[in-house]
Amino acid sequence: MMNALFFSLAILFFSSAQGLLQSPSCDVTDHGSNLQVLHVNSPCSPFKTAAAAAPLSWEDSVLQMQSNDKSRLQYLSSLVAGRSVVPIASGRAVTQNPTYVVRAKIGTPAQTLFVAVDTSNDAAWIPCSGCVGCSSATFNYAKSSSFKPLPCGAPQCNQVPNPSCGGAACGFNVTYGSSAISATLAQDNITLAADSVHGYTFGCVRTTTGSSFPAQGLLGLGRGPLSLLSQSVSLYQSTFSYCLPSYKSVNFTGNLRLGPHSQPIRIKTTQLLRNPRRSSLYYVNLVAIRVGRKVVAIPPAAFAFDPASGAGTVFDSGTVFTSLVRPAYVAVRDEVRRRMGNATVTSLGGFDTCYAGAPIAVPTVTFMFAGMNVTLPQDNFVIRSSAGTTSCLAMAAAPEGNVNSVLNVIASFQQQNHRILIDVPNSRLGVARETCS
Repeated sequence: MMNALFFSLAILFFSSAQGLLQSPSCDVTDHGSNLQVLHVNSPCSPFKTAAAAAPLSWEDSVLQMQSNDKSRLQYLSSLVAGRSVVPIASGRAVTQNPTYVVRAKIGTPAQTLFVAVDTSNDAAWIPCSGCVGCSSATFNYAKSSSFKPLPCGAPQCNQVPNPSCGGAACGFNVTYGSSAISATLAQDNITLAADSVHGYTFGCVRTTTGSSFPAQGLLGLGRGPLSLLSQSVSLYQSTFSYCLPSYKSVNFTGNLRLGPHSQPIRIKTTQLLRNPRRSSLYYVNLVAIRVGRKVVAIPPAAFAFDPASGAGTVFDSGTVFTSLVRPAYVAVRDEVRRRMGNATVTSLGGFDTCYAGAPIAVPTVTFMFAGMNVTLPQDNFVIRSSAGTTSCLAMAAAPEGNVNSVLNVIASFQQQNHRILIDVPNSRLGVARETCS
């Protein structure tokens, strides 16, 4: 069930860590309200064996990740526009599976699944026994004494897309990238680390097609009524933070902290903005970008927040490389090229600023948000081949011609080794540098 994105990430990421000879420790346990976040290709991940089956060149690895991001951006645009059907990019196999998973224990007695985390999604989807098109790892609801299907009259039935009541249980259909998903609403207990949420509502997946559905299910960390935050307000107070490991990390493990406790006290924050057309997305106010010490000239309209069109800037854990609206990206790219002087610039897929044999001469890039500056070192905006001979600016211009053209996405490559705090009650998003591998 693992897909081409996971294969490509494995080749690129593990080749970057060839010089690290230490063996990762996989015996770290979840505790309190803290969960270990695993990259799908971590040696500690149940999906790791799939990565070795598809040796790809570095170039093909990057191209497949870019292809995945194209599909992911289409998915985000569907959320902004309120559509339930997303066009599938042609050409290479495209998927948009989130690339980080956590352990979740579901039912009584508990059954463990590694569910993908997605900050731009609301509901939890769990593959149930008998599911057609799912992987072999499913939730056997018949063995759980606390499992309960939800009837059509349940209020949650009005909170899912395309509800149907052909039988006794509330059913619904949804698309996720290249996957079409059919599920019924149900409730059961879910345990994350040491915390239990009783009567958690989720989609019990019955059929799925395509390759985008995460192998063992998905946990939505958005702000919608069926998200984890909304269903655990008394426990976690709509607050969480996460830290994603560097792609150079040998074991690809970070962590997810749920609830207001153990969150960083000294952390720079910016205001969270709410788009009523899709309140689950975490919008922020990006006002400028600095390349090195120079604030590049970008028209304010490139960053303007407009709920009607979906324009603005979001943080997203499922997109790999940051995408900027074209005027903003061109300004950043041109300043990088200016600093490289007469060095020959090449391209690789969607990356149009690559250099062979010449390191990119920009020490930092700073995203300047309202009330918060986030200065990124090269590891967060330059991607290098395993041999170190080729380097590319790891950002791209937003695709033109649709709603994506007005949406800036701060993606996981740029978030790595940073603590990202989401504090919904206080309407703030925080970022702090942290080595979280």
